[in-house]
Amino acid sequence: MTDETKKKVVVVGAGVIGASIAFDLQRRGFQVTLIDKGEPGRGTSFGNMASIALDFAAGSGPSTWKKIPRWLLDPEGPVWLRPSYAARMLPWFLRFLAAGRPSRLREIEDAGMSLSLRALGDFREMLQAIGASELMTEEGCLAIYETEAEFAADRGHLAMMQRYGLEFEVLSNGAIQHHEPALSPVIAKAVLLPDNKSIRDPYRLVVRLTDAAIAAGAAFASGAVSNIERKGDGTVVVVLDDGRRIEAAFVALAAGVHTRFLAAKLGEPIPLETERGYHTQIMKPGISMRYSVIWPHRAFMVTPTAGGIRVGGNVELAGLDAAPDFRRPRVLVRHAQRALPGLKVEEATEWMGHRPALPDTIPIISPSSKMPGVFYATGHGHLGLTYAATTARLIGDMVSRAKPSVDITPFRIDRY
Repeated sequence: MTDETKKKVVVVGAGVIGASIAFDLQRRGFQVTLIDKGEPGRGTSFGNMASIALDFAAGSGPSTWKKIPRWLLDPEGPVWLRPSYAARMLPWFLRFLAAGRPSRLREIEDAGMSLSLRALGDFREMLQAIGASELMTEEGCLAIYETEAEFAADRGHLAMMQRYGLEFEVLSNGAIQHHEPALSPVIAKAVLLPDNKSIRDPYRLVVRLTDAAIAAGAAFASGAVSNIERKGDGTVVVVLDDGRRIEAAFVALAAGVHTRFLAAKLGEPIPLETERGYHTQIMKPGISMRYSVIWPHRAFMVTPTAGGIRVGGNVELAGLDAAPDFRRPRVLVRHAQRALPGLKVEEATEWMGHRPALPDTIPIISPSSKMPGVFYATGHGHLGLTYAATTARLIGDMVSRAKPSVDITPFRIDRY
């Protein structure tokens, strides 16, 4: 391997994770090529809910198991499994249940919170480095509960936040409307999460990261990656569909759910599924909001972002190829209008994207177990934006052989 090649890194995937990694590595002195089949930020990162959500919650567990049958039978519930995809989901679902064992659950919470407790500081530092601190709001998030029973059902999550030292404040009665006048009086309780910030425009964030990396010397290449090879001298070769071959010392795979196809070719299949998520972006909502709002019982969020108000969330399990079902976001808008009775739906667009989800909720941030020089950053689920800067720092540490700031053992690719 030539001395020039030793400094070259290819990052596959130009969403918020890949763009963050590209910027981090470029400013460490590597020569980065960022590759994506589309424009930076136009994939799943385009439509996320713009939330830096520090209150990690493991997906599985006894409390979730009790809810799953009701969720799956409710046509307006927070989880929808298309019958045609049920058989394909079975192996993933069995792993999901195994991840909820009490003996495993605490390990998952410790791992997830090891990232969450760094996330806000790392994100602020990254924004400052690209000259984009204004993209993060200083307001927090309100978790809302229509009934005392809903609030009581979430006490386990609040106890978990207390255990890890996350700040929150319980609000009731007029204090809720004092903080967010647009909320309906039917909301019985709310929890203010002051450190759960929002991004003013997630797409613009990815563009700014990419531009900053390119300004520092990185390159962007458009194309679909078909394979990863390794030469006898240790050089890693990224092969594109059109036959182009890009050589580097290191490759970071951050292509969301599509990473699973490259991982399988490298001989390390990963149980990476798509949790399809929907949003409605409303440019004339008729209300203004100070905070982002999440309704845990109904599993959706409302965020002021991208010049309007975005309503999104839910989980649809239907694979990569099924057509979107835009009944899903319309259900969420109806729920949002119950919480925010003044919300209008004018100049609105609907969107669907693919969250890369692993059955144990925590991501893969790991060197390959099969091919030296290859690293993975995928499976962030609902927390891709939250963990972007921290993931970039950890990948940067591994590539540059620095000691990672977080124990990466729980995030290894061969843990399944």
